[in-house]
Amino acid sequence: MSADATAGADAFDRDELEAPPGATGVLLRSLLAPLRARVAVAALLLVLETAARQAGPLLVAYAIDRGVPAVRAGDHGPLVAVAVGYLLCAAGAGLLQYGYVRAMARVNQDVLLDLRGRIFRHAQALSLDFHERYTSGRLISRSTTDVESLRELLGEGLQELLAVLLSFVFIGGTLLWLDLGLGGLAVASFGPLYLLVRSYRRRAEPVFSAKSTAMAAVIVKFTETLNGIRPVRVFRRERANDAEFAVLNRRLERQNGDALLEMARYVTGSRSTANLTVAAIVLWGGWRVAEGSLDLGVLAAAVLYLRRLYEPIDQLSMFLNAYESAAASLAKIAGLLAQVPSVPEPVAPRELPVRDGAHPGREVVFERVGFGYRSGVDVLPPFDLRLPAGQTVAVVGSTGAGKSTLAKLLARFYDPSQGRVLLDGVDLRELSGPDLRRGVVMVTQEAFLFSGSVADNIALGRPDATRAEIEQAAKAIGAHDFISSLPDGYDTDVRKRGGRISAGQRQLVAFARALLADPGVLILDEATSSLDVPGERAVQRAMATVLQGRTAVVIAHRLSTVEIADRVLVMADGRVVEDGSPAELVAGSGRFAELHRAWRDGLVQGLPS
Repeated sequence: MSADATAGADAFDRDELEAPPGATGVLLRSLLAPLRARVAVAALLLVLETAARQAGPLLVAYAIDRGVPAVRAGDHGPLVAVAVGYLLCAAGAGLLQYGYVRAMARVNQDVLLDLRGRIFRHAQALSLDFHERYTSGRLISRSTTDVESLRELLGEGLQELLAVLLSFVFIGGTLLWLDLGLGGLAVASFGPLYLLVRSYRRRAEPVFSAKSTAMAAVIVKFTETLNGIRPVRVFRRERANDAEFAVLNRRLERQNGDALLEMARYVTGSRSTANLTVAAIVLWGGWRVAEGSLDLGVLAAAVLYLRRLYEPIDQLSMFLNAYESAAASLAKIAGLLAQVPSVPEPVAPRELPVRDGAHPGREVVFERVGFGYRSGVDVLPPFDLRLPAGQTVAVVGSTGAGKSTLAKLLARFYDPSQGRVLLDGVDLRELSGPDLRRGVVMVTQEAFLFSGSVADNIALGRPDATRAEIEQAAKAIGAHDFISSLPDGYDTDVRKRGGRISAGQRQLVAFARALLADPGVLILDEATSSLDVPGERAVQRAMATVLQGRTAVVIAHRLSTVEIADRVLVMADGRVVEDGSPAELVAGSGRFAELHRAWRDGLVQGLPS
């Protein structure tokens, strides 16, 4: 089992989306571009705060070399001025620090708000084939864990980096101005520190990328297990899932350990460089003070500056840690945002012809349509098919025959590899998304309901519908009585996936939703396959209402559903092998007649003796 989990983790790595070259930088610049003014103000506040904070050692040097001798001579003015200046600098640094934190907090929140919105909008815009291969757990990881990494960078790490860089510039320049020799020795130590930072980044980048992937794998496994908790319990998968999760969890632990090890190497090297530099300056500076070629105050200021310079070394390592984590996360987000929908919106959309209110159905034409998935396997060889407006067509066939693929092409979840699908003479690829969704609606076996009220779920396709229109649709379907019996009627929260009501009731709500949306073409994909006989009969009565006057494509395994159809298509190996009315095909000797006899015999055998 551990080997299977390891193989699954490796496959997870291979399926990660690669960001195009330069996409990460482009994304970050686009996030910060609208906030340039705020960023500039924050940067100015940080520069002023650094200058106020770094003035302290200069004042100490002045106090030692000028203030103390003046006090001995009876003049307390210079020392008092130093004390007042030190207090003013400390107070100013505190106020400027407050201003910077407040300004950057607003920038931080605006960036994260923008980024989460982009991920959410883009995930909805991507086509169905993307979501079939890229799990929801990964999307959750991108919008939570990865965004959180960027928050830590902008909220804390960026300030630490800028403070360290400004300190290097300010202290290096000040030391060179105070004494060229001491300043030159301090500046020379910047070289080894730069090499350490460069080496750390080179080694840490793949480590943090792997860490981000490992974290996403843990989230995906956790999410999928909880979403599938029923089959987990039914098939007693708890121990197997524990073993698989343990492999992923240990992998994340190893990646975290590798990241900490790289940081420890950097901290050790940087502290050693800092300590050696300070020791060298103290020894050389002390010898020069004793010799008389260096003022004691200058040496004291140099030592204080070096302590201020090297103390943030550990903070810099934390920034580098946050930076590498955020860089890896941002690269994965950029890879997601770089994905292009395989079913794009038209550049110049066309409008559907106006329907006759008494005859809402629309004509559907498949014109030399062929389809194959990205794997290169052809699912539907080229075919022609015409569905007249208002006709109900049942599509039957064995599993894998191509029934659902045909329905998905009509709903434009996919575009055909060749040919075109026409709706009242308009290519589906020329219709805008909203216009297409008003023209074609699909009701699936799952009948997915969102958390919220029954009324909100019925009005999903028409959010502007009035309560009277919602109730009218429910009454027409036959759902009004059961909805009224719920604790809060139409305002009852159906909870996650509609778990508060039964499968048959969820299906009735889905049909009420379809009726209220008033589409010209309705697709029913296995809409009754998961229901018991009473539930199926209730839904079939609802179907008769919904299908009235509309063009309908009914994908069915149960042949009882086919009885309401005007026409039956039998599919095999992606081809339509039989086409006719139910009565004609039952009377023949083809596949449908065999299916009908097998279904009838099954009903007879199922009757009680």
